[in-house]
Amino acid sequence: MSLIAVEKNETATERPAPAGNHRGAGLGVLLALLATVVWSGSFVATRDLADSVPPVQAVFWRWIIALLAVAPFAARPLWRQRALIRRHLGFVALASLFGVALYNTLVHQAGLTTSAGNMGMIMAASPVIMAGYARLGGERLGARRVLGTLVAVIGVLLLVGKGSLTMDLAAGDLWMFAAALSFATYSALLRRKPAEIDGLAFLLTTFVLGALMLAPAYALSLFVQGGFPVTAGTVGPLLYVGVFSSAVAFFAWNRAIALVGAARAGVVYYLQPVCVALLSYLLLGERLGLVGVGCMVLILGGVAVSSAR
Repeated sequence: MSLIAVEKNETATERPAPAGNHRGAGLGVLLALLATVVWSGSFVATRDLADSVPPVQAVFWRWIIALLAVAPFAARPLWRQRALIRRHLGFVALASLFGVALYNTLVHQAGLTTSAGNMGMIMAASPVIMAGYARLGGERLGARRVLGTLVAVIGVLLLVGKGSLTMDLAAGDLWMFAAALSFATYSALLRRKPAEIDGLAFLLTTFVLGALMLAPAYALSLFVQGGFPVTAGTVGPLLYVGVFSSAVAFFAWNRAIALVGAARAGVVYYLQPVCVALLSYLLLGERLGLVGVGCMVLILGGVAVSSAR
Protein backbone atom coordinates (compact mmCIF):
# COMPACT_ATOMS: atom_id res chain seq x y z
CA MET A 1 0.00 0.00 0.00
CA SER A 2 1.42 3.41 -0.90
CA LEU A 3 1.91 6.24 1.56
CA ILE A 4 -0.83 8.20 -0.21
CA ALA A 5 -3.28 5.33 0.14
CA VAL A 6 -2.56 5.03 3.83
CA GLU A 7 -2.92 8.77 4.28
CA LYS A 8 -6.37 8.81 2.67
CA ASN A 9 -7.60 6.47 5.37
CA GLU A 10 -6.92 8.99 8.15
CA THR A 11 -9.95 10.09 10.11
CA ALA A 12 -10.98 13.70 10.15
CA THR A 13 -10.47 14.07 13.87
CA GLU A 14 -7.25 12.03 14.23
CA ARG A 15 -8.21 11.07 17.76
CA PRO A 16 -7.41 7.73 19.39
CA ALA A 17 -9.64 4.92 18.19
CA PRO A 18 -12.72 4.42 20.38
CA ALA A 19 -13.02 1.34 22.54
CA GLY A 20 -15.19 -0.47 20.01
CA ASN A 21 -12.94 0.22 17.05
CA HIS A 22 -10.62 -2.77 17.47
CA ARG A 23 -9.49 -2.60 13.84
CA GLY A 24 -8.28 0.98 14.13
CA ALA A 25 -6.61 0.31 17.48
CA GLY A 26 -4.93 -2.81 16.11
CA LEU A 27 -3.61 -0.90 13.10
CA GLY A 28 -2.29 1.82 15.40
CA VAL A 29 -0.40 -0.71 17.53
CA LEU A 30 1.04 -2.41 14.43
CA LEU A 31 2.22 0.92 13.00
CA ALA A 32 3.82 1.83 16.33
CA LEU A 33 5.53 -1.58 16.30
CA LEU A 34 6.77 -1.02 12.73
CA ALA A 35 8.28 2.35 13.68
CA THR A 36 9.85 0.84 16.80
CA VAL A 37 11.50 -2.03 14.89
CA VAL A 38 12.86 0.29 12.19
CA TRP A 39 14.19 2.76 14.77
CA SER A 40 15.88 -0.11 16.61
CA GLY A 41 17.95 -0.80 13.51
CA SER A 42 18.82 2.87 13.26
CA PHE A 43 20.72 2.75 16.56
CA VAL A 44 23.08 0.17 15.05
CA ALA A 45 23.46 2.34 11.93
CA THR A 46 23.97 5.48 14.02
CA ARG A 47 26.69 3.80 16.06
CA ASP A 48 28.45 2.79 12.83
CA LEU A 49 28.35 6.37 11.54
CA ALA A 50 29.73 7.83 14.77
CA ASP A 51 33.30 6.81 13.92
CA SER A 52 33.37 8.38 10.45
CA VAL A 53 30.69 11.10 10.16
CA PRO A 54 30.36 14.08 12.56
CA PRO A 55 26.93 13.99 14.32
CA VAL A 56 25.53 17.22 12.87
CA GLN A 57 26.58 16.27 9.33
CA ALA A 58 25.03 12.80 9.70
CA VAL A 59 21.73 14.28 10.93
CA PHE A 60 21.65 16.96 8.22
CA TRP A 61 22.11 14.44 5.39
CA ARG A 62 19.66 12.09 7.08
CA TRP A 63 16.91 14.67 6.68
CA ILE A 64 17.95 15.70 3.19
CA ILE A 65 17.59 12.04 2.15
CA ALA A 66 14.30 11.76 4.06
CA LEU A 67 12.69 14.80 2.43
CA LEU A 68 13.79 13.60 -1.01
CA ALA A 69 12.16 10.23 -0.27
CA VAL A 70 8.89 11.79 0.92
CA ALA A 71 8.66 14.66 -1.58
CA PRO A 72 7.20 12.62 -4.50
CA PHE A 73 4.25 11.64 -2.28
CA ALA A 74 3.89 14.82 -0.21
CA ALA A 75 4.71 17.72 -2.55
CA ARG A 76 1.20 17.94 -4.03
CA PRO A 77 -0.74 17.89 -0.72
CA LEU A 78 1.79 20.35 0.74
CA TRP A 79 1.23 22.76 -2.15
CA ARG A 80 -2.55 22.47 -1.75
CA GLN A 81 -2.30 23.22 1.97
CA ARG A 82 0.42 25.88 1.87
CA ALA A 83 -1.89 28.55 3.31
CA LEU A 84 -2.99 26.20 6.10
CA ILE A 85 0.63 25.32 6.90
CA ARG A 86 1.53 29.02 7.06
CA ARG A 87 -1.36 29.60 9.48
CA HIS A 88 -0.03 26.91 11.83
CA LEU A 89 3.66 27.52 11.13
CA GLY A 90 4.49 28.10 14.79
CA PHE A 91 3.21 24.66 15.80
CA VAL A 92 4.86 22.93 12.84
CA ALA A 93 8.18 24.65 13.60
CA LEU A 94 8.00 23.52 17.24
CA ALA A 95 7.37 19.92 16.16
CA SER A 96 10.28 20.19 13.70
CA LEU A 97 12.58 21.45 16.44
CA PHE A 98 11.88 18.62 18.90
CA GLY A 99 11.22 15.75 16.48
CA VAL A 100 13.68 16.46 13.68
CA ALA A 101 16.46 18.86 14.66
CA LEU A 102 17.01 18.20 18.38
CA TYR A 103 16.07 14.55 18.84
CA ASN A 104 18.21 13.07 16.11
CA THR A 105 21.17 15.35 16.78
CA LEU A 106 21.15 14.19 20.41
CA VAL A 107 20.97 10.54 19.28
CA HIS A 108 23.96 10.89 16.95
CA GLN A 109 25.89 12.79 19.62
CA ALA A 110 25.20 9.97 22.08
CA GLY A 111 26.54 7.45 19.58
CA LEU A 112 30.04 8.88 20.08
CA THR A 113 30.34 7.66 23.69
CA THR A 114 27.84 4.87 24.30
CA SER A 115 26.83 1.56 22.74
CA ALA A 116 23.91 0.91 20.41
CA GLY A 117 22.38 -1.36 23.06
CA ASN A 118 22.45 1.37 25.70
CA MET A 119 20.99 3.86 23.23
CA GLY A 120 18.01 1.62 22.57
CA MET A 121 17.46 0.81 26.23
CA ILE A 122 17.65 4.41 27.45
CA MET A 123 15.25 5.57 24.74
CA ALA A 124 12.70 3.32 26.41
CA ALA A 125 12.41 6.05 29.04
CA SER A 126 10.44 8.20 26.59
CA PRO A 127 7.11 6.32 27.00
CA VAL A 128 7.10 7.24 30.71
CA ILE A 129 7.36 10.90 29.72
CA MET A 130 4.67 10.39 27.04
CA ALA A 131 2.33 8.92 29.66
CA GLY A 132 3.04 11.88 31.92
CA TYR A 133 2.21 14.31 29.12
CA ALA A 134 -0.99 12.39 28.38
CA ARG A 135 -2.05 12.52 32.02
CA LEU A 136 -1.36 16.25 32.20
CA GLY A 137 -3.50 16.63 29.08
CA GLY A 138 -6.45 15.04 30.84
CA GLU A 139 -6.18 11.51 29.42
CA ARG A 140 -7.07 8.73 31.86
CA LEU A 141 -4.44 6.02 31.70
CA GLY A 142 -6.32 3.30 33.57
CA ALA A 143 -5.00 0.85 36.15
CA ARG A 144 -4.01 -1.79 33.59
CA ARG A 145 -1.96 0.61 31.50
CA VAL A 146 -0.24 2.00 34.60
CA LEU A 147 0.55 -1.53 35.82
CA GLY A 148 1.90 -2.59 32.42
CA THR A 149 4.00 0.58 32.23
CA LEU A 150 5.52 -0.06 35.67
CA VAL A 151 6.37 -3.67 34.77
CA ALA A 152 7.98 -2.57 31.49
CA VAL A 153 9.93 0.22 33.24
CA ILE A 154 11.33 -2.25 35.78
CA GLY A 155 12.36 -4.55 32.94
CA VAL A 156 14.14 -1.71 31.14
CA LEU A 157 15.94 -0.52 34.30
CA LEU A 158 17.11 -4.05 35.08
CA LEU A 159 18.25 -4.47 31.48
CA VAL A 160 20.25 -1.22 31.57
CA GLY A 161 21.70 -2.10 34.99
CA LYS A 162 22.50 -5.71 33.96
CA GLY A 163 20.29 -7.17 36.65
CA SER A 164 20.59 -4.31 39.13
CA LEU A 165 18.57 -1.12 39.57
CA THR A 166 21.81 0.90 39.83
CA MET A 167 23.21 2.43 36.64
CA ASP A 168 26.70 3.57 35.70
CA LEU A 169 26.00 6.19 33.05
CA ALA A 170 28.46 7.46 30.45
CA ALA A 171 28.21 10.88 28.78
CA GLY A 172 26.46 9.29 25.81
CA ASP A 173 23.83 7.83 28.13
CA LEU A 174 22.99 11.32 29.38
CA TRP A 175 22.71 12.56 25.79
CA MET A 176 20.25 9.70 25.18
CA PHE A 177 18.09 10.70 28.15
CA ALA A 178 17.91 14.19 26.63
CA ALA A 179 16.95 12.59 23.31
CA ALA A 180 14.20 10.60 25.05
CA LEU A 181 12.77 13.82 26.51
CA SER A 182 12.87 15.51 23.10
CA PHE A 183 11.15 12.58 21.37
CA ALA A 184 8.44 12.35 24.04
CA THR A 185 7.77 16.08 23.67
CA TYR A 186 7.43 15.66 19.91
CA SER A 187 5.01 12.76 20.39
CA ALA A 188 2.92 14.82 22.81
CA LEU A 189 2.83 17.70 20.32
CA LEU A 190 1.45 15.38 17.64
CA ARG A 191 -1.79 15.06 19.63
CA ARG A 192 -2.26 18.82 19.09
CA LYS A 193 -1.75 18.69 15.34
CA PRO A 194 -4.65 20.42 13.58
CA ALA A 195 -6.76 17.62 12.08
CA GLU A 196 -7.14 19.38 8.74
CA ILE A 197 -3.40 19.29 8.02
CA ASP A 198 -2.60 16.38 5.71
CA GLY A 199 -0.22 13.92 7.37
CA LEU A 200 2.19 13.76 4.44
CA ALA A 201 2.22 17.54 4.06
CA PHE A 202 2.99 17.84 7.77
CA LEU A 203 5.77 15.27 7.50
CA LEU A 204 7.49 16.95 4.55
CA THR A 205 7.21 20.39 6.17
CA THR A 206 8.85 19.18 9.39
CA PHE A 207 11.67 17.57 7.39
CA VAL A 208 12.31 20.79 5.44
CA LEU A 209 12.17 23.01 8.53
CA GLY A 210 14.35 20.62 10.50
CA ALA A 211 17.00 20.60 7.77
CA LEU A 212 16.92 24.42 7.65
CA MET A 213 17.37 24.58 11.43
CA LEU A 214 20.39 22.29 11.16
CA ALA A 215 21.97 24.11 8.20
CA PRO A 216 23.99 26.68 10.23
CA ALA A 217 25.38 23.97 12.53
CA TYR A 218 26.16 21.84 9.46
CA ALA A 219 28.09 24.69 7.84
CA LEU A 220 30.04 25.26 11.07
CA SER A 221 30.84 21.55 11.33
CA LEU A 222 32.14 21.52 7.75
CA PHE A 223 34.37 24.49 8.50
CA VAL A 224 35.75 23.10 11.77
CA GLN A 225 35.77 19.34 11.20
CA GLY A 226 35.81 19.03 7.43
CA GLY A 227 33.65 16.61 5.43
CA PHE A 228 33.43 12.84 5.65
CA PRO A 229 34.49 10.09 3.21
CA VAL A 230 31.77 9.06 0.77
CA THR A 231 32.01 5.28 0.89
CA ALA A 232 29.66 2.32 1.12
CA GLY A 233 30.27 2.35 4.88
CA THR A 234 28.88 5.88 5.20
CA VAL A 235 26.31 6.07 2.40
CA GLY A 236 24.61 2.77 3.32
CA PRO A 237 23.79 3.70 6.93
CA LEU A 238 22.77 7.22 5.84
CA LEU A 239 20.32 5.78 3.31
CA TYR A 240 18.86 3.50 5.99
CA VAL A 241 18.37 6.25 8.57
CA GLY A 242 17.17 8.68 5.89
CA VAL A 243 14.65 6.50 4.06
CA PHE A 244 13.52 3.95 6.64
CA SER A 245 14.24 5.47 10.07
CA SER A 246 13.09 8.94 9.02
CA ALA A 247 10.56 8.81 6.17
CA VAL A 248 8.89 5.42 6.80
CA ALA A 249 9.18 5.22 10.58
CA PHE A 250 8.09 8.81 11.27
CA PHE A 251 5.07 8.41 8.99
CA ALA A 252 4.09 5.17 10.75
CA TRP A 253 4.61 6.70 14.21
CA ASN A 254 2.61 9.84 13.42
CA ARG A 255 -0.24 7.71 12.08
CA ALA A 256 -0.12 5.40 15.12
CA ILE A 257 -0.49 8.35 17.49
CA ALA A 258 -3.44 9.60 15.45
CA LEU A 259 -5.12 6.21 15.92
CA VAL A 260 -4.29 5.21 19.51
CA GLY A 261 -2.71 8.22 21.18
CA ALA A 262 0.83 8.90 22.38
CA ALA A 263 0.50 7.02 25.69
CA ARG A 264 -0.54 3.70 24.14
CA ALA A 265 1.88 4.01 21.22
CA GLY A 266 4.55 4.81 23.80
CA VAL A 267 3.93 1.50 25.55
CA VAL A 268 4.72 -0.34 22.32
CA TYR A 269 7.93 1.70 22.18
CA TYR A 270 9.12 -0.23 25.25
CA LEU A 271 9.86 -3.07 22.83
CA GLN A 272 12.75 -1.08 21.39
CA PRO A 273 15.42 -2.39 23.80
CA VAL A 274 14.19 -5.91 23.07
CA CYS A 275 14.51 -5.29 19.31
CA VAL A 276 17.94 -3.72 19.71
CA ALA A 277 19.11 -6.66 21.84
CA LEU A 278 17.87 -9.17 19.25
CA LEU A 279 19.49 -7.25 16.38
CA SER A 280 22.74 -7.05 18.35
CA TYR A 281 22.61 -10.81 18.84
CA LEU A 282 21.80 -11.56 15.18
CA LEU A 283 24.15 -9.01 13.59
CA LEU A 284 26.93 -8.61 16.15
CA GLY A 285 26.84 -11.91 18.04
CA GLU A 286 26.24 -10.24 21.42
CA ARG A 287 24.60 -12.65 23.87
CA LEU A 288 21.96 -11.54 26.36
CA GLY A 289 22.37 -14.11 29.09
CA LEU A 290 19.67 -15.22 31.53
CA VAL A 291 19.30 -11.76 33.08
CA GLY A 292 18.73 -10.19 29.68
CA VAL A 293 16.16 -12.80 28.72
CA GLY A 294 14.33 -12.30 32.02
CA CYS A 295 14.26 -8.53 31.51
CA MET A 296 12.91 -8.99 27.99
CA VAL A 297 10.10 -11.15 29.39
CA LEU A 298 9.20 -8.35 31.84
CA ILE A 299 9.17 -5.75 29.06
CA LEU A 300 7.08 -7.90 26.73
CA GLY A 301 4.66 -8.72 29.55
CA GLY A 302 4.27 -5.07 30.46
CA VAL A 303 3.60 -4.11 26.84
CA ALA A 304 1.03 -6.90 26.48
CA VAL A 305 -0.82 -5.82 29.64
CA SER A 306 -0.85 -2.13 28.68
CA SER A 307 -1.78 -2.60 25.01
CA ALA A 308 -4.58 -5.15 25.41
CA ARG A 309 -8.18 -4.01 25.20
